[in-house]
Parts: sequence; C-alpha cells; structure tokens
Amino acid sequence: MDFTLTEERSMLRDMLGRFLAENYDHETRQKLLQAGETHNAEVFAALAELGVLGALFTEAQGGFGGAGFDIAVVFEELGRAGVIEPVLGNAALAGHMLASLANETQQELLAEVIAADLVLGFAHSEAGSRYDLSHVEATARLSGDAGREVITLEGVKTQVINGAAAQLFVVSARESGGAWGQNGISLFLVAADTPGVSVTTQGNIDCASGATRTLENVQLDATRRLGVGGQGYGAIEAAVAQATLAICAEALGAMEAAKALTVDYLKERKQFGMPIGKFQALQHRMADMLIEIEQARSAVVNLAGALDKPRLIREREVSATKNLIGRVGALVAEECIQMHGGIGMTGEYALSHYARRLTMIDHQFGDVDHHLERFIALKSA
Repeated sequence: MDFTLTEERSMLRDMLGRFLAENYDHETRQKLLQAGETHNAEVFAALAELGVLGALFTEAQGGFGGAGFDIAVVFEELGRAGVIEPVLGNAALAGHMLASLANETQQELLAEVIAADLVLGFAHSEAGSRYDLSHVEATARLSGDAGREVITLEGVKTQVINGAAAQLFVVSARESGGAWGQNGISLFLVAADTPGVSVTTQGNIDCASGATRTLENVQLDATRRLGVGGQGYGAIEAAVAQATLAICAEALGAMEAAKALTVDYLKERKQFGMPIGKFQALQHRMADMLIEIEQARSAVVNLAGALDKPRLIREREVSATKNLIGRVGALVAEECIQMHGGIGMTGEYALSHYARRLTMIDHQFGDVDHHLERFIALKSA
C-alpha cells in the first residue's frame, strides 16, 4: 500500500490547513460558544466553498473524492484546528447514507449538502443501546391505501450529533422484528420542523452541539423512506464505519495539536533556571507519547485503506482502530495536561479543548471496551 498522499490530497490538506490557521483559533471558538451558537455559519460556508465538503463525496455523487484517504486528510486538519462545525454529522454520516440510498428526487438534496445550504443530522442512537447499531425501538407504522401510504413514526433519539443545528434528519425506525434485530430497520428523511418532532438541546463536553429528538405521531409520505424498507442496517453500518474513520483522523489531528502545544510549553517554562524540557524524565514521557501518536497514525492509514474492503475486513479494522485511538487519545490528553500543570485544564487555554474532544471521541460510535469485545467477536466470525 502506498501511504504517500496524491498531489490533489496534499493540495487539499495544505489549503485547508492555511485557511483554518488564518480564520480559526481557540479564542474565536470560545466567543462563538459564549454567544450560544452551535457553529459559525460563515466558516461552514467557506469550508464548502473551498471544496472541503465535496472531498467527502465521489464524483458520481457530486463531489470529487469520497475515498478513505480523502476523509482522513480533511478530518485530520479539522481536528488539528479544533473545528466544531457540523462536517461530521452533515457529510460523513448522514450525507453518506443519503448518497448511497437516495432515489433521483432525493439525490437533489446532496447538492445542497455539499454547498452547506442544508445541514443534515443522523438520529439513530437510543437510550440503552450501548453502541449497538441494531438496537432500534422507534417504530414506523405504514397505513393508508396504495399510492397514498402514510408512515407514522414514534420514538426518542438521543445524542444526535449536531442535532440542534440540523434542518433535515435521517431517522432510523423499525418496521418489523424485535428491538435488537438487524432486519426490519428502515431509514426516513424527516425535516426538523415536521409536526410532532421536538428537540432538547445539550452541549457536549467537547463544545459540539448535541440533542435529543422526540418523535410523537410524526406522519410522513411514504416517499420519505430512504432505500428499501426494513433493509437499512447495512447502510447504517457502512456510514458509521466512514464516520469512525473521520473521528479517528480528527483525533489524530487533535493529538498533534496537543503535542505541539506541550513541546512549546516545555521549551518556555523554566524551573531551577532552565527549561523544563531539559529534564530527562519529561523527555522520556514525551518520547513515549510521540511513539504512541505514530502508532495511531498507522492505524488511521490502515483503516482509510480498508474502508472499501469486504464488510468483515472493514469492520475488524474499524474496531481495531477505534480501540487504539481511544487508548492513545486518553494517554495524550492526560500526559499533555500533566506536563502543563494547572494551566492545561483552564478553559482559556486551547489544550483543554483538545483534551475534551479526545475524551468525547472515545465515546462516539463505541468506546475502548466496546470495540475490544467487538473485534474479538468479529475475529472469530
């Protein structure tokens, strides 16, 4: 496998890195959050104009990328800058399902997603699911005559990524089967302002917006179904695999940023008349951390190359990478804060954001323990 970035991906990485360095910093992000905003609409639109969202979709879908390495390049730079704009939920997650399942009429929405004119969300997780993608208790009931069919949705969806900002949701609901079965799950397009849809917003520890979406007697035309009824699980699993790659690459960028802040601090902070970076004990700890970050990079590269492989191979790599990223992310966050001392925990200092984001990433789409168990199960399958 050739790990060298293509010329186009190198240009995308450099362009995105320069833009974020010039227009996005910790102070800007803090002001945005203090104002109660979920994201900066101008920055999000600028990312779309630069082609960042388009890089997450194939040419056939209206983009110019869509491969695993395109996703990794984009999200590593987003993680390095600590971006909280809704790129993950909008394009890498819900956008992927829309692109893979939409009919000709629904495909028109993709252009709006790529242009950042439409913010998508994926409402799937439910209380008690414990990261199991097959757990769906929300129901979809079909009624009416042929040609005039109506679907009624009922259920509660928790921890919806960018759920407060999204204008349109891909919602999972069960048309048949038990609460834990893979068969019988369908996907539907539901506008945020549909009667019966309510939202409870919450701020996550990483400052990104989340929400609980409640569906009470939500009635939709049958044309709002994505794909074939009862067969949505495969699309969910594939989209989550892509989103897991995205947040693993984002974690890698956050680790690199945290490491850079720590190296600078070790050079500047003096004790006993010399920079603390000259102390051998801290040098050893930093060296161990650098080795772990490089191991994490190798895992992300490996997953990016496995994204298009057969399902069993792909899912093994998803769980192996997510487990490693969770462990290394926790190590980096803890070591960087300890080497900084008290300043590393203050909200005014950028390191605190990276530490919170790394912690949150471990709990998105399955934590360390979940993916260790899942990898073992997949390995014996």
